Amino acid sequence: QLQLVEFGGGLVQPGGSLRLSCVASGFTLDYYAIAWFRQAPGKERELVSCSSSSGGSTKYADSVKGRFTISKDNAKNTAYLQMNSLKPEDTAVYYCAVRDSALGYVYLRANEYDYWGPGTQVTVSS
Repeated sequence: QLQLVEFGGGLVQPGGSLRLSCVASGFTLDYYAIAWFRQAPGKERELVSCSSSSGGSTKYADSVKGRFTISKDNAKNTAYLQMNSLKPEDTAVYYCAVRDSALGYVYLRANEYDYWGPGTQVTVSS
């Protein structure tokens, strides 16, 4: 059974850092493109960052460029989102998503992803 579970959310002060992990089970991430989305209360789900299966191509939302980094460790079957210089507007539920792709493409839309984690809450507040 294919499953994704996110870890690492929590409460952090503005300017702080968090690293989100997305652990895959039932399949290996080697040939899967990955993405992190987020959804704040009353807002639509938005793409935060995405990566090709090789990691050679990545995209970031303008709002997180220079502060967030997406990565994947195939040996640990885990994807990551390193979040630095966090702001209150980063507060949201963060979701990881994957899709089977052996090509070097990145996918920007939520409906292009096949498997999703349940989400983890990130709250940035003093």
